[in-house]
Amino acid sequence: MMELLNHIKELRKKRTMTQGDLATAAGVSRKTINTIENSVFIPSTVLALKLARELGVTVHDIFELKKD
Repeated sequence: MMELLNHIKELRKKRTMTQGDLATAAGVSRKTINTIENSVFIPSTVLALKLARELGVTVHDIFELKKD
């Protein structure tokens, strides 16, 4: 089984962004960012690309597959 990990919180904090800042920039709610950071929700490809653009990184820098 594989698990999708994300590094949004760390990347967001490096840029001194709040969840609200990132949400506004990506055009989603703060709750959406929170649920992605907590691995409750997996974003669409389009949203993942928007998040990467706003964080100044690639999608590969944000998401990682972890093998159990």
